[in-house]
Amino acid sequence: MTAVSLAARAVLIGGVICAAAGCGTDTPTGTRAPGRAPWQEPASYTYTLRSSEGERSLLGTFRISVRDGAVVRSVGLDDMGRRSLESAPEAAPTLGELLKELERARQEDAHTAEADYAADGHPVRISLDREENAVDDEARYVISSYERTDA
Repeated sequence: MTAVSLAARAVLIGGVICAAAGCGTDTPTGTRAPGRAPWQEPASYTYTLRSSEGERSLLGTFRISVRDGAVVRSVGLDDMGRRSLESAPEAAPTLGELLKELERARQEDAHTAEADYAADGHPVRISLDREENAVDDEARYVISSYERTDA
C-alpha cells in the first residue's frame, strides 16, 4: 500500500469512529464537551437509580424525588430496593451526593472512579472500585429517567 492510501484509510476509520461516538445527543459520554460549563444540580428533580455491586446498604432500583436539594421521597422499585429502604430509609442519595462520592473516590486514588454523562451534563453511570484486589468494595450507579421538576 502507498502512503496516500494508508493515510486515507486512517482518516476514514477516524471519521467512522468519531461519527459512531458522537451521533446521538442522549448517548452517554465519558467526558464533558470542551468549553461547556459543568452540570449544575437543580434544586428539584426526579430520577431512577439502579445501584448494584458490592456489600452496601443501598442496593436495588429506586425512584428518587429531590426538592430544595434534599431527597423528599424514595421508592424501591424492586424487592432489593424495598428491602434497602426498609433498613436504611435515609440512604437514597441526590445526584450531587453521588458526584461527591465519585470525587472523594478520585481524591483517594481509587482503582476505578469513572462516570458517563448525558448531553446536558448530568451523570448517567458512575462506577467505583476503591481497591483493585478487594472484594465487595465496588459500587455501580446507573441513572435513568432524569427529569427536572418545578419545586
